[in-house]
Amino acid sequence: MRVATKTMYDLIKFNLAHITDDLNQANKVVATGKRINDLSDDPVGLANALEIRSNIANIEQVGRNINMGKSWLQASEGALNNAQNMLGDTRALCVEMATATKSPADRDAAALTVQNVKDEIIALANTQVSGSYIFAGTNIEMLAFEADGTYNGNSSPFAIKTANDSVMQVGADGGAIFSNILTSLDDLISRLQTNDVDGIRASITSMEGHYSDLSASISAIGSKENRMEIKENILRELTISNTEQLSRIEDADIAEAIMNLKSVEVAYQAALASSSSIMELSLMDYLK
Repeated sequence: MRVATKTMYDLIKFNLAHITDDLNQANKVVATGKRINDLSDDPVGLANALEIRSNIANIEQVGRNINMGKSWLQASEGALNNAQNMLGDTRALCVEMATATKSPADRDAAALTVQNVKDEIIALANTQVSGSYIFAGTNIEMLAFEADGTYNGNSSPFAIKTANDSVMQVGADGGAIFSNILTSLDDLISRLQTNDVDGIRASITSMEGHYSDLSASISAIGSKENRMEIKENILRELTISNTEQLSRIEDADIAEAIMNLKSVEVAYQAALASSSSIMELSLMDYLK
Protein backbone atom coordinates (compact mmCIF):
# COMPACT_ATOMS: atom_id res chain seq x y z
CA MET A 1 0.00 0.00 0.00
CA ARG A 2 1.37 3.35 -0.97
CA VAL A 3 1.75 5.91 1.87
CA ALA A 4 0.94 9.49 0.93
CA THR A 5 3.65 12.08 1.55
CA LYS A 6 1.33 14.17 3.74
CA THR A 7 0.54 11.16 5.89
CA MET A 8 4.23 10.48 6.31
CA TYR A 9 4.91 14.09 7.31
CA ASP A 10 2.00 14.08 9.76
CA LEU A 11 3.40 10.92 11.34
CA ILE A 12 6.80 12.54 11.66
CA LYS A 13 5.22 15.58 13.37
CA PHE A 14 3.30 13.35 15.75
CA ASN A 15 6.37 11.33 16.70
CA LEU A 16 8.49 14.43 17.21
CA ALA A 17 5.80 16.07 19.35
CA HIS A 18 5.50 12.93 21.45
CA ILE A 19 9.22 12.55 22.06
CA THR A 20 9.55 16.30 22.69
CA ASP A 21 6.92 15.96 25.39
CA ASP A 22 8.87 13.04 26.89
CA LEU A 23 12.02 15.18 26.86
CA ASN A 24 10.28 18.10 28.56
CA GLN A 25 8.85 15.76 31.20
CA ALA A 26 12.26 14.17 31.84
CA ASN A 27 13.82 17.62 32.12
CA LYS A 28 11.14 18.73 34.57
CA VAL A 29 11.72 15.69 36.84
CA VAL A 30 15.47 16.37 36.96
CA ALA A 31 15.02 20.13 37.46
CA THR A 32 12.43 19.86 40.26
CA GLY A 33 13.62 16.61 41.84
CA LYS A 34 9.94 15.58 41.91
CA ARG A 35 8.40 12.71 40.04
CA ILE A 36 4.92 14.27 40.38
CA ASN A 37 4.66 17.69 38.81
CA ASP A 38 1.25 17.42 37.13
CA LEU A 39 -1.99 15.61 37.85
CA SER A 40 -1.37 13.26 34.92
CA ASP A 41 1.94 12.07 36.41
CA ASP A 42 0.23 10.11 39.20
CA PRO A 43 -3.37 11.08 40.10
CA VAL A 44 -3.53 8.79 43.16
CA GLY A 45 -0.09 9.83 44.37
CA LEU A 46 -0.97 13.51 43.93
CA ALA A 47 -4.17 13.07 45.97
CA ASN A 48 -2.18 11.42 48.76
CA ALA A 49 0.47 14.13 48.59
CA LEU A 50 -2.16 16.88 48.88
CA GLU A 51 -3.65 15.19 51.94
CA ILE A 52 -0.23 14.93 53.57
CA ARG A 53 0.51 18.58 52.77
CA SER A 54 -2.78 19.49 54.45
CA ASN A 55 -1.72 17.49 57.51
CA ILE A 56 1.63 19.28 57.58
CA ALA A 57 -0.11 22.67 57.31
CA ASN A 58 -2.35 21.78 60.27
CA ILE A 59 0.67 20.64 62.28
CA GLU A 60 2.46 23.91 61.50
CA GLN A 61 -0.59 25.92 62.61
CA VAL A 62 -0.80 24.01 65.88
CA GLY A 63 2.93 24.60 66.29
CA ARG A 64 2.40 28.34 65.94
CA ASN A 65 -0.43 28.13 68.48
CA ILE A 66 1.83 26.35 70.93
CA ASN A 67 4.62 28.89 70.48
CA MET A 68 2.14 31.64 71.23
CA GLY A 69 0.76 29.69 74.20
CA LYS A 70 4.24 29.22 75.63
CA SER A 71 4.83 32.96 75.41
CA TRP A 72 1.59 33.61 77.28
CA LEU A 73 2.37 31.06 79.98
CA GLN A 74 5.90 32.39 80.47
CA ALA A 75 4.58 35.95 80.75
CA SER A 76 1.88 34.82 83.19
CA GLU A 77 4.39 32.95 85.33
CA GLY A 78 6.70 35.96 85.44
CA ALA A 79 3.87 38.33 86.39
CA LEU A 80 2.57 36.06 89.15
CA ASN A 81 6.06 35.48 90.55
CA ASN A 82 6.60 39.22 90.76
CA ALA A 83 3.20 39.75 92.36
CA GLN A 84 3.94 36.98 94.87
CA ASN A 85 7.25 38.59 95.81
CA MET A 86 5.44 41.88 96.40
CA LEU A 87 2.90 40.18 98.64
CA GLY A 88 5.73 38.58 100.61
CA ASP A 89 7.27 42.01 101.14
CA THR A 90 3.85 43.44 102.06
CA ARG A 91 3.33 40.70 104.66
CA ALA A 92 6.71 41.56 106.19
CA LEU A 93 5.64 45.23 106.24
CA CYS A 94 2.41 44.26 108.03
CA VAL A 95 4.37 42.41 110.71
CA GLU A 96 6.57 45.46 111.19
CA MET A 97 3.66 47.92 111.31
CA ALA A 98 1.69 45.77 113.76
CA THR A 99 4.24 46.34 116.54
CA ALA A 100 3.59 48.87 119.29
CA THR A 101 6.83 50.72 118.55
CA LYS A 102 5.51 52.11 115.26
CA SER A 103 3.91 55.54 115.23
CA PRO A 104 0.87 56.72 113.23
CA ALA A 105 3.30 58.62 110.99
CA ASP A 106 5.19 55.40 110.29
CA ARG A 107 1.96 53.70 109.33
CA ASP A 108 0.94 56.59 107.06
CA ALA A 109 4.25 56.21 105.23
CA ALA A 110 3.69 52.45 105.02
CA ALA A 111 0.25 53.10 103.49
CA LEU A 112 1.96 54.93 100.61
CA THR A 113 4.25 51.93 100.13
CA VAL A 114 1.28 49.59 99.97
CA GLN A 115 -0.44 51.92 97.48
CA ASN A 116 2.65 51.61 95.28
CA VAL A 117 2.45 47.82 95.63
CA LYS A 118 -1.18 47.92 94.53
CA ASP A 119 -0.29 50.05 91.50
CA GLU A 120 2.51 47.66 90.55
CA ILE A 121 0.26 44.61 90.87
CA ILE A 122 -2.36 46.29 88.65
CA ALA A 123 0.41 46.88 86.09
CA LEU A 124 1.32 43.19 86.29
CA ALA A 125 -2.35 42.25 85.91
CA ASN A 126 -2.33 44.29 82.70
CA THR A 127 0.59 42.30 81.22
CA GLN A 128 0.41 42.06 77.43
CA VAL A 129 1.86 39.60 74.93
CA SER A 130 1.86 40.88 71.33
CA GLY A 131 -0.76 43.46 72.24
CA SER A 132 -3.12 41.02 73.99
CA TYR A 133 -4.01 41.25 77.68
CA ILE A 134 -3.32 37.80 79.11
CA PHE A 135 -5.32 38.29 82.34
CA ALA A 136 -8.51 39.59 80.69
CA GLY A 137 -10.20 36.27 79.96
CA THR A 138 -11.26 36.25 76.32
CA ASN A 139 -11.47 40.07 76.23
CA ILE A 140 -7.82 40.08 75.23
CA GLU A 141 -8.01 43.42 73.41
CA MET A 142 -9.42 45.22 76.46
CA LEU A 143 -7.39 46.63 79.37
CA ALA A 144 -7.79 44.01 82.08
CA PHE A 145 -7.80 46.37 85.10
CA GLU A 146 -8.50 50.05 85.52
CA ALA A 147 -6.23 52.10 87.78
CA ASP A 148 -8.77 51.79 90.61
CA GLY A 149 -8.74 47.98 90.36
CA THR A 150 -11.96 47.57 88.35
CA TYR A 151 -11.81 44.37 86.26
CA ASN A 152 -12.81 44.75 82.59
CA GLY A 153 -12.21 41.17 81.48
CA ASN A 154 -14.42 38.11 81.80
CA SER A 155 -14.24 34.74 83.53
CA SER A 156 -13.44 32.69 80.39
CA PRO A 157 -9.66 32.20 80.08
CA PHE A 158 -8.28 32.53 76.55
CA ALA A 159 -7.44 29.12 75.05
CA ILE A 160 -5.52 27.86 72.04
CA LYS A 161 -6.02 24.79 69.85
CA THR A 162 -3.32 22.20 70.58
CA ALA A 163 -4.75 19.37 68.45
CA ASN A 164 -7.71 18.70 66.19
CA ASP A 165 -9.88 17.86 69.17
CA SER A 166 -8.26 19.59 72.16
CA VAL A 167 -7.57 23.07 73.50
CA MET A 168 -5.51 24.45 76.38
CA GLN A 169 -6.16 27.54 78.46
CA VAL A 170 -3.15 29.86 78.31
CA GLY A 171 -4.81 33.08 79.43
CA ALA A 172 -6.48 33.64 82.78
CA ASP A 173 -9.47 35.13 84.55
CA GLY A 174 -7.66 38.07 86.08
CA GLY A 175 -10.60 38.87 88.30
CA ALA A 176 -10.31 35.51 90.05
CA ILE A 177 -6.57 35.98 90.55
CA PHE A 178 -6.16 39.66 91.40
CA SER A 179 -9.46 41.20 92.55
CA ASN A 180 -9.33 39.79 96.09
CA ILE A 181 -5.66 40.75 96.36
CA LEU A 182 -6.43 44.33 95.37
CA THR A 183 -9.32 44.47 97.84
CA SER A 184 -7.03 43.22 100.65
CA LEU A 185 -4.43 45.84 99.72
CA ASP A 186 -7.12 48.56 99.85
CA ASP A 187 -8.16 47.29 103.28
CA LEU A 188 -4.55 47.33 104.46
CA ILE A 189 -4.05 50.90 103.22
CA SER A 190 -7.14 51.99 105.15
CA ARG A 191 -6.00 50.20 108.32
CA LEU A 192 -2.57 51.77 108.12
CA GLN A 193 -4.03 55.24 107.59
CA THR A 194 -6.43 54.83 110.56
CA ASN A 195 -3.75 53.29 112.80
CA ASP A 196 -5.83 50.09 113.14
CA VAL A 197 -3.24 47.72 114.62
CA ASP A 198 -5.65 44.77 114.97
CA GLY A 199 -6.71 45.23 111.35
CA ILE A 200 -3.07 45.31 110.26
CA ARG A 201 -2.49 42.00 112.07
CA ALA A 202 -5.51 40.55 110.23
CA SER A 203 -3.94 41.66 106.94
CA ILE A 204 -0.95 39.42 107.69
CA THR A 205 -3.22 36.40 107.37
CA SER A 206 -4.76 37.83 104.17
CA MET A 207 -1.33 38.30 102.57
CA GLU A 208 -0.36 34.74 103.49
CA GLY A 209 -3.54 33.39 101.90
CA HIS A 210 -2.99 35.34 98.68
CA TYR A 211 0.65 34.24 98.60
CA SER A 212 -0.48 30.62 98.81
CA ASP A 213 -3.12 31.12 96.11
CA LEU A 214 -0.51 32.56 93.75
CA SER A 215 1.73 29.57 94.45
CA ALA A 216 -1.07 27.28 93.28
CA SER A 217 -1.58 29.38 90.13
CA ILE A 218 2.14 29.36 89.34
CA SER A 219 2.26 25.59 89.84
CA ALA A 220 -0.67 25.14 87.43
CA ILE A 221 1.17 27.24 84.82
CA GLY A 222 4.27 25.08 85.23
CA SER A 223 2.17 21.99 84.59
CA LYS A 224 0.80 23.53 81.39
CA GLU A 225 4.30 24.45 80.24
CA ASN A 226 5.35 20.82 80.67
CA ARG A 227 2.36 19.70 78.61
CA MET A 228 3.33 22.22 75.93
CA GLU A 229 6.81 20.70 75.76
CA ILE A 230 5.29 17.25 75.29
CA LYS A 231 2.99 18.60 72.56
CA GLU A 232 5.96 20.20 70.80
CA ASN A 233 7.87 16.91 70.79
CA ILE A 234 4.85 15.08 69.37
CA LEU A 235 4.42 17.72 66.64
CA ARG A 236 8.11 17.50 65.78
CA GLU A 237 7.82 13.73 65.31
CA LEU A 238 4.62 14.09 63.27
CA THR A 239 6.28 16.67 61.02
CA ILE A 240 9.23 14.36 60.37
CA SER A 241 6.94 11.38 59.71
CA ASN A 242 4.68 13.28 57.29
CA THR A 243 7.63 14.91 55.51
CA GLU A 244 9.27 11.53 54.97
CA GLN A 245 6.01 10.07 53.70
CA LEU A 246 5.56 13.02 51.31
CA SER A 247 9.11 12.56 50.06
CA ARG A 248 8.49 8.88 49.31
CA ILE A 249 5.45 9.84 47.22
CA GLU A 250 6.75 12.92 45.42
CA ASP A 251 10.52 12.79 45.21
CA ALA A 252 12.26 11.31 42.21
CA ASP A 253 15.28 9.02 42.23
CA ILE A 254 17.71 11.60 40.85
CA ALA A 255 20.20 9.06 39.47
CA GLU A 256 17.40 7.21 37.70
CA ALA A 257 15.88 10.50 36.49
CA ILE A 258 19.19 11.64 34.98
CA MET A 259 19.66 8.30 33.23
CA ASN A 260 16.13 8.53 31.85
CA LEU A 261 16.80 12.08 30.65
CA LYS A 262 19.95 10.97 28.81
CA SER A 263 18.06 8.10 27.22
CA VAL A 264 15.26 10.40 26.05
CA GLU A 265 17.82 12.91 24.73
CA VAL A 266 19.45 10.16 22.62
CA ALA A 267 16.06 9.09 21.30
CA TYR A 268 15.21 12.72 20.56
CA GLN A 269 18.42 13.28 18.62
CA ALA A 270 17.85 10.05 16.66
CA ALA A 271 14.30 11.10 15.83
CA LEU A 272 15.51 14.49 14.62
CA ALA A 273 18.15 12.90 12.42
CA SER A 274 15.70 10.39 10.98
CA SER A 275 13.05 13.02 10.38
CA SER A 276 15.57 15.31 8.73
CA SER A 277 16.60 12.57 6.27
CA ILE A 278 13.02 11.80 5.35
CA MET A 279 12.08 15.47 5.00
CA GLU A 280 14.94 15.95 2.48
CA LEU A 281 13.57 13.31 0.06
CA SER A 282 12.14 14.68 -3.16
CA LEU A 283 10.08 13.18 -6.03
CA MET A 284 13.31 12.48 -7.95
CA ASP A 285 14.42 10.13 -5.11
CA TYR A 286 11.36 7.97 -5.76
CA LEU A 287 11.91 7.95 -9.55
CA LYS A 288 15.44 6.50 -9.36
